[in-house]
Amino acid sequence: MGKHSARASHTPRRSPAADPGRGPGRRRATPADGTEAAEEPAPSYGTGERSVHDGWSGPQAQGIGWGVIGVQRGQGAGTDPAYAVVGSPSYPSGAPAEHQPLHQPSQQQPGYAPPAAHGHGGGTPAAAAPHARVPAPRPEVRAVPSRRRAAPARSGPAVARTATGVAAALVTAVLAVTVAGQVDDSTDSKAQARSADMERNSPDAASRSDDRPTPKGVVPTPVTYEQKMAAKYPLEEKAHGSGEFTTVGGHDPAPGKGERIRYRVDVEKGLPLDGELFAAAVQKTLNDDRSWGHGGTRTFERVSSGDAKFVITLATPGTTATWCAKSGLDTTEDNVSCDSAATDRVMINAYRWAQGAQTYGDKMHTYRQMLINHEVGHRLGHDHESCPRQGALAPVMMQQTKFLNTGDLVCRPNPWPFPGPEDQ
Repeated sequence: MGKHSARASHTPRRSPAADPGRGPGRRRATPADGTEAAEEPAPSYGTGERSVHDGWSGPQAQGIGWGVIGVQRGQGAGTDPAYAVVGSPSYPSGAPAEHQPLHQPSQQQPGYAPPAAHGHGGGTPAAAAPHARVPAPRPEVRAVPSRRRAAPARSGPAVARTATGVAAALVTAVLAVTVAGQVDDSTDSKAQARSADMERNSPDAASRSDDRPTPKGVVPTPVTYEQKMAAKYPLEEKAHGSGEFTTVGGHDPAPGKGERIRYRVDVEKGLPLDGELFAAAVQKTLNDDRSWGHGGTRTFERVSSGDAKFVITLATPGTTATWCAKSGLDTTEDNVSCDSAATDRVMINAYRWAQGAQTYGDKMHTYRQMLINHEVGHRLGHDHESCPRQGALAPVMMQQTKFLNTGDLVCRPNPWPFPGPEDQ
């Protein structure tokens, strides 16, 4: 028959029955009919060109069997049953995907031998060697896409140790967070407690019952006697009070020489005016050298108990009118004050004391001095006087609350019985 290579002519071919051992070729998978599959001849290796009788048409690579690549590509190798993998087990078409062989690339693998002829188009392979056997048809093997299988679940002591380690790590993390939070809370609480203790122990700290310190940079300025005497205070023009009186406490001794006259100061209960300011004003005014003690003839002493020659009383307009009426005087017409000679009270109308008179305008301090001197002058026996000349200082016994003129003569306001050079 055809020409063989030198190696093939010196190596007699044995049948499978003659050699019970392993043959030189590879045994194909058992066909579906159960017959023994023929052995595939072992490839012949050499250094030159293979014979066309061996079914090869190209150079031989060391240790690699050659197939007809062109034919496989043209005829869809790997998808046709005739091009099954040589030496791999046969899988029925219904086998599970994970047990089916992976799809092989279109290039021929080592030890593969395509069939000598195929019914599909696309060319005819080189002639097979006389001893080459065509493999029997095999069940169709479906190619499946290559995929990475999931790692099987682990079990046993290793998994238990891993789970225990993870649980221990989680518990440790939770404990660390909890302890850190407690430390932070404790630190904050201690810091706040220390801050509170420092504030309580600070010399500048004050309790809610203590007076609050004056803001920094602000120096409180006390209101002076002159400022209080210069201010007006709110009071209704027709106000009526309780008719009851309270004595201003304390004692102001007589500062000068001469006849000592003792007096008391009362204020109507509920009157919204400063009784102590009123008592201080009476004492200062009467003991001024321009007043009724001028030249050391008299001196005045304020008492809160015991005998008193008169009681200087600060009362609402209603109460003033009541006490003045006891001496036959009507103070309601001009809302003025009076000396109720039939009683021990010298009545000072609180409305006039608080708001003054039009004749004096905003000169409240001067008007209050005039009001005291005028009513006490009545108690000392002095009657009303008139303006002596144009532009002169009005006599203190002139009814300056009502007017400053007598006829065509107009005088200037004056609070003193004996005005000094500074008052001229």
